[in-house]
Amino acid sequence: MAILAETASQYTLAHLDLPTEGYEIAILACNDARIAELNTEFREKPTATNVLSWPANSLAPEVDGAIPHPPPDPDPVMGEALGDIAISYETCLKEARDTGKPLADHVTHLIVHGVLHLLGYDHIRDGDATLMERLETEILGKMGLSDPYRE
Repeated sequence: MAILAETASQYTLAHLDLPTEGYEIAILACNDARIAELNTEFREKPTATNVLSWPANSLAPEVDGAIPHPPPDPDPVMGEALGDIAISYETCLKEARDTGKPLADHVTHLIVHGVLHLLGYDHIRDGDATLMERLETEILGKMGLSDPYRE
């Protein structure tokens, strides 16, 4: 998973014209019980989910559909934390099986999704969701993966 996570993160950063070195992202691979605990604690939703993210900086734009503020440049010596991502193996495996997708492709999509969240992208408002889904599709396409939003 480490290589998959690093590759997905680097493609996401590169696509957004951000440095692919110097940023730090912590990724927790966990089971449904652990992610349900995290989802309860941080979102007050007592259920398992596929991915959660905790940005280190508030980069979200005020205007629906706008590009988020850029993250701080990484310090050449200390780097720059973008935030944390948690992914539930059990939920990802079930979703991959249900959609007939390879597990690695689905996890790659969720890591791209999580990194975009760390960079201020979201999908609550319609314009933001459209922008985020377009970016995910473009990034995954560059990686040779299919559009996750097409049937």
